[in-house]
Amino acid sequence: MATSTTALHPQFRPPRRAPRQFRALPPSSLYSLERPRTRVSVRASAASASAPAQREAASGVPWGCEIESLESAASLERWLVDSGLPEQRLAIQRVDVGERGLVALKNIRKGEKLLFVPPSLVITADSEWSCPEVGAVMKKNSVPDWPLIATYLISEASLEGSSRWSSYIAALPRQPYSLLYWTRAELDTYLVASPIRERAIQRITDVIGTYNDLHDRIFSKQPDLFPEEVYNIDTFLWSFGILFSRLVRLPSMDGRVALVPWADMLNHSPEVETFLDFDKSSQGIVFTTDRSYQPGEQVFISYGKKSSGELLLSYGFVPKEGTNPNDSVELLVSLKKSDTCYKEKLQALKRNGLSDYESFPLRVTGWPVELMAYAFLVVSPPEMSQCFDEMALAASNKSSSKPGFSYPELEEQALQFILDCCESNITKYTKYLEGVDNSLQVSMNAKQASRTLLLKQLARDLCISERRILYRTQFILRRRLRDMRGGELRALSLFNGLRKLFK
Repeated sequence: MATSTTALHPQFRPPRRAPRQFRALPPSSLYSLERPRTRVSVRASAASASAPAQREAASGVPWGCEIESLESAASLERWLVDSGLPEQRLAIQRVDVGERGLVALKNIRKGEKLLFVPPSLVITADSEWSCPEVGAVMKKNSVPDWPLIATYLISEASLEGSSRWSSYIAALPRQPYSLLYWTRAELDTYLVASPIRERAIQRITDVIGTYNDLHDRIFSKQPDLFPEEVYNIDTFLWSFGILFSRLVRLPSMDGRVALVPWADMLNHSPEVETFLDFDKSSQGIVFTTDRSYQPGEQVFISYGKKSSGELLLSYGFVPKEGTNPNDSVELLVSLKKSDTCYKEKLQALKRNGLSDYESFPLRVTGWPVELMAYAFLVVSPPEMSQCFDEMALAASNKSSSKPGFSYPELEEQALQFILDCCESNITKYTKYLEGVDNSLQVSMNAKQASRTLLLKQLARDLCISERRILYRTQFILRRRLRDMRGGELRALSLFNGLRKLFK
């Protein structure tokens, strides 16, 4: 069999693995949701962008529970304790942040280790399959960790009570809060102003492309082992939704990715930095508190230094405005096609792995030097053509000399260029926020109406947070430009005064 590769989302790619034996996705599958392969049964077509706007997202899978269910969570806890989970100082309760969460039962001091989930209760790429024939086929085909675990989860879920993981699967949300479950119409309507829309579309494309690859290469060849009523696009969207929101990377286990029951009930707070890892001394998955907790108080971990858009993309929530110190928004910038040096500048960018359209993260604290370098290139005149490659290199994040990188004669124009881009984006956000209440007005039942209200609120919260960063950047840029131009006027006035004096 010829070896080839699959176009998977970067997070699906395991480190230092042998080449994958999957066919690359064709460019025409840019948005597989719109035109699913006809030979794949139309549960794939449920994701079609041409479906009516009022269509709900995938109706869910026959396993799992409502995301706020405490009954299934209590059953999970009993099963975990019976299976070797040590006595806990935390309990699952309904909470204000995250529907369900782990709450302190006793006083917990800063620096304490908690959880101690044994490896036998952790799902990894090496976990034993309840249906060993399915596992053997997947491993024979060298399926990477992400799609392997996604398929494992579906296989175990389909066995219901026959799987040792049935209590865990029953406690997983039937419909994860993930952008994987937003329709194309919802993405286009509610996230029209946010750059996270493109990432969501790409993520859905990657998941569906991965499913199509597995279907063509493996599932369709052995339908007895992989019946389509079990292994289909609906179940894969569900399993990948679970992975995006719950899979963790364990640094002390060589970066292995894993699902950790019980630990994955912990919610995220931007105010903490502690994370899950394998503790060699106790031989369990733990985290070390970086603050104290009182009884009844929700205990948090960090899901990583992620922007509000990234948290919505994977986890389905947006922190309150101004509470996320890691927040950022991508600013899209581009060369001007009317520029007489457009071709030369584009060639310089391409030589350094960039294109005429690039995005750079803006934070409340400022913007990256790469953005400034790109802006220098955009505004540079023809007589500076010998500097185009240097500017493109600095914009590419490959140069080690960027801290001192500067073109004082271009700084005002470069800052004005960035300001213009910011203000264009602010206008787009403001237009969306002013019209959001009138968007996607269609006939819907009570359940659809509730879902629509939730999505509108999430999108509104995200857009307000991202626009806040743009406003802050706008303020800084305007002040710097005002100071620069004020200084120039003062210098010109002084020069004219001296000239009159000497006359």
